[in-house]
Amino acid sequence: MPRRNRRPADPAEAADAVSELCATLFSSFPRKDQRLRGEQYLRGLLTTQGRKTARNIAAQLGAPATEQTLHHFIADSTWNWQPLRVALAAHLERQTAVQAWVVRQMSIPKTGEHSVGVDRGSAPHLRQTFRGQQALGVWLASQELSAPVDWRLVLPDQWVHDRRLRDRAGVPEGTGAESPEQCAVTVALEAARRWGPRRPVLIDLRDGDVSTAVAPLSAVGVPFLLRIGDAQRLSVADPAMPGFRGGPLPAQRILQLVKGGRRPVPWQDAVAGLAPRASLAAMVPVALPDPSGARHGLSLLGEWTDPSRPPSALWLTGRTQPGPGPLLRLTKLTRRVDADFARVGADTGLRDYVGRSFRGWHRHMTLASAAHAAVVLSGGGYDAHDGYCERGGPAELASA
Repeated sequence: MPRRNRRPADPAEAADAVSELCATLFSSFPRKDQRLRGEQYLRGLLTTQGRKTARNIAAQLGAPATEQTLHHFIADSTWNWQPLRVALAAHLERQTAVQAWVVRQMSIPKTGEHSVGVDRGSAPHLRQTFRGQQALGVWLASQELSAPVDWRLVLPDQWVHDRRLRDRAGVPEGTGAESPEQCAVTVALEAARRWGPRRPVLIDLRDGDVSTAVAPLSAVGVPFLLRIGDAQRLSVADPAMPGFRGGPLPAQRILQLVKGGRRPVPWQDAVAGLAPRASLAAMVPVALPDPSGARHGLSLLGEWTDPSRPPSALWLTGRTQPGPGPLLRLTKLTRRVDADFARVGADTGLRDYVGRSFRGWHRHMTLASAAHAAVVLSGGGYDAHDGYCERGGPAELASA
């Protein structure tokens, strides 16, 4: 997707937005030098061209000697990233009308073998084999903007059970191996526990085990919309609807049986200047195959962008209200997240951490998420390709 520059009317507003964000995030640091390094690193992420490494950030700041200091601040320091993530989420809550959490998978290519979590295997969402890290991010999303506020790294078996690898990367004791779909559900549950109020969570599980997500999310009352594959087997739960006595059927087949009841749903395309769009939608009460009946109370939501073709998107939800129209519009927040990731995330370092440690990865991802938030909150006034920086420029910040 092409990058779009969305500058605010007054560049000073962008500088003010970033200053406010720095004050909010780094107030939990007890030492002045930590607050300075945090601000340096964040502004470096916003202004450095190319890969956002400690070396490149130090060069952009005009102070190459600070490379080791910045590296230590991320990889070896003792500061806890969780309070910063909580503060970032609260800051976004104050700035926009957040509608949902979107859990998005991110693949980070790696050629080496030493970075924590690196593995060679299948990446179904990429439809190819893949070598590198896989992570799940929780994005707070509104129609106007989205930003990541929490992350969980997928750790394959060898990074959990091989003591040498664990110790080298600093993986905490008690950390277990997870599949990407397990990781997605866990990070969504953690977001619900930490942040409330409980907004809907959107997760793409087209290649995962849907049944393992429904039970834990339902148990704690988290509203969910799970994107599922065409072949996911479900049972129609309403005796008045076609397919009720057909037993478990592919989800796409169920929707084809009820396509006569589709209704038009208008929506605004947030990534195309709120351009008006329309789809057809239908919703069917369903149950997951479960002899105990514990997985009833679900609905299958289908969307058709072309009336003559099969449904273009299928979602499983535990909600029946506020109806298929509002629920379908809510699913469009995934487009907002995908667009913001493509337009902003690559430029603020979400894929750029070159260190090897578990804690270093999390600290970098926290500050890269803050840099992403700074860009979207300032309307694009901080541009990694322009080198704009408050206080007169990078060199002045480095010498502060």
